[in-house]
Amino acid sequence: MKSLQSWPEPVTRVQSLAASGIRAIPERYIKSPSQRPLLNNDAQEVNVPVIDFQNLFSSDRGLCEEALCCVHNACREWGFFQVVNHGVNHELMKRTCEVWHEFFNLPLEVKQEYANTPATYEGYGSRVGVEKGASLDWSDYFFLHFMPLSLINKNKWPAIPASCRELVAEYGSEVVRLCGKLMKVFSMNLGLEEDSLLNAFGGEENVGACLRANYYPKCPQPDLTLGLSPHSDPGGMTILLPDENVAGLQVRRKGSWLTVKPIPNAFIINIGDQIQVLSNAIYQSVEHRVIVNSNKDRVSLALFYNPKSDLLLEPCKELLTKDQPALYKPMTYDEYRLTIRIKGPRGKKQMLEEKLKNGRGHCS
Repeated sequence: MKSLQSWPEPVTRVQSLAASGIRAIPERYIKSPSQRPLLNNDAQEVNVPVIDFQNLFSSDRGLCEEALCCVHNACREWGFFQVVNHGVNHELMKRTCEVWHEFFNLPLEVKQEYANTPATYEGYGSRVGVEKGASLDWSDYFFLHFMPLSLINKNKWPAIPASCRELVAEYGSEVVRLCGKLMKVFSMNLGLEEDSLLNAFGGEENVGACLRANYYPKCPQPDLTLGLSPHSDPGGMTILLPDENVAGLQVRRKGSWLTVKPIPNAFIINIGDQIQVLSNAIYQSVEHRVIVNSNKDRVSLALFYNPKSDLLLEPCKELLTKDQPALYKPMTYDEYRLTIRIKGPRGKKQMLEEKLKNGRGHCS
């Protein structure tokens, strides 16, 4: 779309705003009173379900079945869980986070060489959505593609720090491998053949994977804004490597916002809208957002694992019955995510309504 080729107005880097010493944030970043976070509320900090990933493949049948049950319940009831003993090298996780810290602390003119556009989002960015005058979030980011292989252009990845491209490639490869294992677990838990969900995504050679390195600068008025507005992830699933020392992710549960407490060396996994669609809402994508901090900046890494963009996705026929008909109409991932490309993140309901059948939908 022509409208997606450029941003509607000059882009301001949030990190530059934060470094300027301002005491009040610009009006564009101030959220409506109903969207503003409640800070310093320790009672709202929670651990989402924690899964020992190695138990999912244990030779001990009891351990394996217990772990599978925990994942199934987390996907149904929370849409989020954390995994430990996941097989991704801890030192690699640490070094990859560190290299992104180094990138975001480079001079602005170096980072600007990678400035992105809304056509693909690939590169250095500070906003999502192309609506002129839209409310903005207190964050910068770097977005890049891992899969399919035809989309990889390492010249668009940061050349500085010198180790960035190598670390990002290795990290992406390990996390994508973890995603493949999770897809098998989800399929088995739904009573499907273990490759069913992966095949629905287009198969191993065609799935999409991309990384968003998020930078949330210190904010002088964190009670008035958000690092990322409420949304559910439009793709398949997200593997988040959070900052262990600075809380940020909040999950909406039973009408309340709960701050997720990260576990050292764990990944936070969340179900995306496309797995909700394929499972016919047995598994739930859940609205979430990011808060910011007045004293500390924060880096997190989100790897998105998505279906092939031009495949029609609809509920798996094996999961449909007379009493449980299809809740969603067929739609490609490209068609579905176009709403975010235009309007930016605006909660879950807006997105799933794009796929609901008239008068027969389900939206939680």
